[in-house]
Amino acid sequence: MPKAFDEWPEKYDQWFDTPIGRLIRQYESELTVKMLEPVHGETILDAGCGTGVFTLDLLSAGARVVGLELSLPMLHRAKWKLRQFSFQMVQGDMTCLPFAHGAFDKTTSLTALEFIDDARTAISELFRVTKPGGRILVATLNSRSPWARRREAAGERGHPLFRHAIFRSPDQVRALSPLPCVIKTAIHFQKDDNPDEAKEVEKEGQRASSATGAFLAACWQKPACWQKPL
Repeated sequence: MPKAFDEWPEKYDQWFDTPIGRLIRQYESELTVKMLEPVHGETILDAGCGTGVFTLDLLSAGARVVGLELSLPMLHRAKWKLRQFSFQMVQGDMTCLPFAHGAFDKTTSLTALEFIDDARTAISELFRVTKPGGRILVATLNSRSPWARRREAAGERGHPLFRHAIFRSPDQVRALSPLPCVIKTAIHFQKDDNPDEAKEVEKEGQRASSATGAFLAACWQKPACWQKPL
């Protein structure tokens, strides 16, 4: 599966340079920062960091970030883009993180869970490497959104990435850990919507606290008394 991403670094970044892509990045970044609350001097793991599109928000807050990624081309692009920051890249697997227990103040993984069969183990690993009292934030494509249904259809037609993807609902993500979590969604508009109209659609979706936004973010707090992995 990692090789499937090797040809995508440039295409991935180009998508976020389109008008609708920039809007999507804005809303997803705002929700990520609001829920994770990165702080200057913290050490944060960005698991499945891709080309560093969202890693930049953590670094801009003054955090030290370790970006873990299976695809070396994606990882090298992230390293080049973030070269002026305190960013360390590591090639590795989210289901077997090469870090010690409690190595990070906070951990996050954005839009990588879709490509992991054993999501429960991946979440358990994020908990393991997070310090007691720290936050774990995971975002994935919401199976209840039209975006997921379109990508499922693309996968059925043989799309090299989406044919392997697993999209999960808010309840399915919540069930990945026995601990309670806060779930929020963003991106209630569609890919082909006019950006100006999309802003109004997004406002309404967030005002209604709709659970069908494409960007599904779940945040857990690791108990301060945590003594053993999940």
